[in-house]
Amino acid sequence: MRYVVDLKKLSMSDLEAVGGKNASLGEMLSCLSHQGIKVPGGFSTTSKGYEYFLQANDLQARIQETLKQASNGDTQNLDKISANIRQWILEASFPDDMQESIAQAYAQMVKGDCGCVAVRSSATSEDLPEASFAGQQETFLNVSGLPNVLEAIKKVYASLFCSRAISYRQYQGFNHNDVAIAAAVQTMVRSDKAASGVIFTLDTESGFEGVVFITGAYGLGETIVQGAVNPDEFYLYKPNIKSGKSAILRRNLGEKALKMIYSKDVCCNTETVKVPKKEQGQFCLTDQEVETLAKMAVTIEDHYAKPMDIEWAKDGETGELYIVQARPETVQSHNKHHVIKQYRLKDKGPIIISGRAVGQKIGQGVARIIESPQDMHRLKPGEILVTDMTDPDWEPIMKLASGIVTNRGGRTCHAAIIARELGIPAVIACKNATDKIDEGDGITLCCSEGETGQVYKGLLPFHVDKIKVDELPEPPCKITMNLANPDKAFSLRSLPNHGVGLARLEFIINHMIGIHPHALLQLEALAPALKATIMQRIQAYSSPREYYIERLKEGVATIAAAFYPNPIIVRFSDFKSNEYANLIGGKEFEPHEENPMLGFRGASRYVSESFIDCFAMECEAMKRVRDTMGLDNAHVMLPFVRTVAEAKAATQTMAEFGLQREPNGLQCYMMCEIPSNALLAKDFLEYFDGFSIGSNDLTQLTLGLDRDSGLIADQFDERDPAVKALLHEAIQACLAQGKYVGICGQGPSDYPDFAAWLVGEGIESISLNPDTVVETWVALSKVANKSS
Repeated sequence: MRYVVDLKKLSMSDLEAVGGKNASLGEMLSCLSHQGIKVPGGFSTTSKGYEYFLQANDLQARIQETLKQASNGDTQNLDKISANIRQWILEASFPDDMQESIAQAYAQMVKGDCGCVAVRSSATSEDLPEASFAGQQETFLNVSGLPNVLEAIKKVYASLFCSRAISYRQYQGFNHNDVAIAAAVQTMVRSDKAASGVIFTLDTESGFEGVVFITGAYGLGETIVQGAVNPDEFYLYKPNIKSGKSAILRRNLGEKALKMIYSKDVCCNTETVKVPKKEQGQFCLTDQEVETLAKMAVTIEDHYAKPMDIEWAKDGETGELYIVQARPETVQSHNKHHVIKQYRLKDKGPIIISGRAVGQKIGQGVARIIESPQDMHRLKPGEILVTDMTDPDWEPIMKLASGIVTNRGGRTCHAAIIARELGIPAVIACKNATDKIDEGDGITLCCSEGETGQVYKGLLPFHVDKIKVDELPEPPCKITMNLANPDKAFSLRSLPNHGVGLARLEFIINHMIGIHPHALLQLEALAPALKATIMQRIQAYSSPREYYIERLKEGVATIAAAFYPNPIIVRFSDFKSNEYANLIGGKEFEPHEENPMLGFRGASRYVSESFIDCFAMECEAMKRVRDTMGLDNAHVMLPFVRTVAEAKAATQTMAEFGLQREPNGLQCYMMCEIPSNALLAKDFLEYFDGFSIGSNDLTQLTLGLDRDSGLIADQFDERDPAVKALLHEAIQACLAQGKYVGICGQGPSDYPDFAAWLVGEGIESISLNPDTVVETWVALSKVANKSS
């Protein structure tokens, strides 16, 4: 091996000779081809060839001397130095013997074909555990003919000295003289006629290693690498990939508005063009292709014994799927230190207004007063949303905010629930926050000091304490989580937990579907404009019904996979009529009710002829999660069951749709949230495997309080003797029959003394909002230690 080597002859032991990228290509060609991993063949120049090139043109000392003038922070000087060095390299010539070696390797590779190749960079400093250097050097696609190949190799060499690469080496502390570069010359995969993308063998946001994450878009892969397109996304469950079961957890349809293709212009190799609208509305890969790529990714990960970052391409002429790059993932896989953060203010300033604290964090930013969802575009990322009150229509904007302040609402109102899900602080029920807070001012929200949240003037300094999760003691009962948003599942699973005590299906419907189920089932009967809106959303799926079922399945499966094998309890939809009406097409099918909280909701819907076909889709989604995907840790729960007769009818209906208790270990629970549920607990338990107590509604209905009303919020207290009396009845009934009993309301999250009382009553599990898991876990452990 001197200046050029066949990729098939390389392995990871050749990293210093050809760089990390090319060594990996050779490793896969020589070791993984027999396992179905297809890698385009070709050859690589060597680091010795690069050094020989510099020496032959008297460039080595000249470059090093010039680089001494580069200083961190002076970008203009760095750009000038970079441009000079790159120009010297491009003007230089290959030594005759090196050029002849490249010419022979290229001729052998193309064998009389058009000779279209990709020329990729591979630096000896790339893909190291402490620094990836990914994206620092250049790649050139659709290169044809020896003169152009030679020019592309020189451009690869020159890219070692682009401004970003020089700056990155300085930041990482690498000596410029210790870094060499090689060029891989590979057969081009005709992904310009198909698709390409990137694969990670873990979740890139949370570091969860139980999934494979695939992105894809039409055309050559550079648009994804450069961030020029919003690609399709696919999450696959790794254990199912290995066992051969259905593995796709989630599909997110990207816009894919642009694609890079071969250029017809002789002056450039590629060009970027618009993707037709119809193609944008379809996934760029079939489910079978996604599963095939995931199997390849797992095979590669197993071979390297570490999480991997992989680039793939589909050949539009042959339909074959290829791996064109594989490197170790160097961010999440090396970020495994797990701590819990607790917030406290260092200084305090003037209090603008106070309200009820949601979450236990501190947030700050510019105040933005938004009066209606129509003005949502005014909020910029990182600002504080200040408004009267929110409902599900506000969710897109809430994800941008660093905090929320509202005039109205109780502890279990929409703004409070969503703030907890997003992990941002909120101060609610302030009465006149929109009048007291001046738009454009910097404000600080403090929710870390108890039940009262303060809105301070100015951006105040604060401190974050960190707690090591591994050092937490065992609690006296199971601690589970309330979880709705599947997007948070992979990150929240790292909190100490015994599973998910409440996964709200209506939040998945609102977040991932957004369309009323009847609007999908009766699509042909809708007005043309409404039908067109819905068709645009669902066109990537085979039918409107499949869209609803698959999106529900994806949401539940994501949560189940994240927490497997710990159980998750999925509550069937509990939208009120006014909330269902807010979905696309909802106003066409929902009745007007003066008090939706006490109206057409929960089990009453499931047994109603007007809704039973919608409930059938929810049951089908759960069947696919459990039976098709094998995620048997997912169990179901029926909410708002008013009478024993309704309990019997609802469970029979569920069984008719294929969800029966016992087969495959399915457990069916009931939300105990109506006084009748506690008073007749023994009778209700005949149809269920246990209760999950919903203390929010139980308190509301016992005390006759509207839980969303800020006017009487101070009277809303789960610790009231009347509420406790009903809780006692429900818990003891479950214990007497040896059935499960847990609680998933807000009370245990807010009141440690209430949580301790529940433990004393014999509660089996307490399901908490994620932001209070650690605090309650520690508090209950202390109570248990004192009593023992």
